[in-house]
Amino acid sequence: MASSIPLHFQIELSESFIHTFYCSPLPLFFSPEKGCICNPSANPALYTLDLHEALAMPYGRSLQKSLKHIISIVPVLLYVPKFSTQRLLFHYDGTPNSAELIRKFLHLFQLNITDSIATIVSPSFIPKSKLREEQELIQLIRIHTKETSFIKFNFSKIRDFWSYATQQQCTLLVTSKANQIALNKVFFQVDEDQLPKAQLSFYLSI
Repeated sequence: MASSIPLHFQIELSESFIHTFYCSPLPLFFSPEKGCICNPSANPALYTLDLHEALAMPYGRSLQKSLKHIISIVPVLLYVPKFSTQRLLFHYDGTPNSAELIRKFLHLFQLNITDSIATIVSPSFIPKSKLREEQELIQLIRIHTKETSFIKFNFSKIRDFWSYATQQQCTLLVTSKANQIALNKVFFQVDEDQLPKAQLSFYLSI
């Protein structure tokens, strides 16, 4: 199908790897392998990219060159073959962008996460001015998911979140596009024999 992805992005990465969704919220039983149009006049709501196929390409170990060309306001889902929203890990860093990112994810995936188990990770220290927002986010996630837990860790690197998500068998990490360069380095450092077994997908947004 036709795509609104910029030409220079298509040059970096074959268009066959990228799917565009114009639905917000996404349809029930959403599958990232095939784009869909709910409203042809709408702007893209999500780009999806098969992570394992992209990493298998000659340039795959440098995803940042490709990802940086995607329109910044459009979220990107880097999905593994057995994509699942069963166990969600939300990265909340106390900033307004982080809170908005989570709200938009909940709206976009609301029909597909009602049976999900969610964990939100927040910094150990949050200014008093942010405590109310933090609690509102926790309640909002609880409304949209089957089960929600809240923990505080002083994770400073995206690798910390990746390691925790892997240990806890999470299936989708929701985080900021600001981490995509660091995430690319994590992909580079992961043993090649681990990648086919990985069950963790990544949702990147503002």
